Amino acid sequence: MPAVLRLFVALDLPNELRATLAALRIDESTWRPIPEEALHITLAFLGARPPTDVDLIRPIIEAERAAPELVIGNVLLLPPRRARVLTVELEDPTNALRELQARVSHGLEQAGVHTPEKRPFRAHVTVARMRPRVTPPREVPLDLEPTRFHGRSLTLYRSQLHPSGASYHALISQPLGYIQP
Repeated sequence: MPAVLRLFVALDLPNELRATLAALRIDESTWRPIPEEALHITLAFLGARPPTDVDLIRPIIEAERAAPELVIGNVLLLPPRRARVLTVELEDPTNALRELQARVSHGLEQAGVHTPEKRPFRAHVTVARMRPRVTPPREVPLDLEPTRFHGRSLTLYRSQLHPSGASYHALISQPLGYIQP
């Protein structure tokens, strides 16, 4: 096993939603689409961590049970001034995702494996990354149906970088169920 693992915690999307987002018609001369199986909602990026941290993270992941209800929102270019990623914004009508992200982030901080970001959490799914040496567009005209869905599972991923893009490997995954409010 490597001396360090590049880790992040994500909320997994339902397969049908992944397929819908992967099928978006985008300009592939500008954007490199994210593979369908890699689409997710990042809740906390941990960066390079020793393999022993996986055991510290396990109880934080496994403590969660409820899947937040979310709604597909608008296409969003991030960062706003000089976009590098094409994302789909998520609406969080009950604040359940924001609360889940805060609990996970706090638990990871308490375990000593994460320093929370200063900027507020912005719920989104990255669907494509800007190709090198391309001028970012000011907008991407894509119409999306507002689709309601629930997260499928909470997962600790190992990210391995490659010239063709990152590949993700699930290390711990906790299935989530929808609980009526």
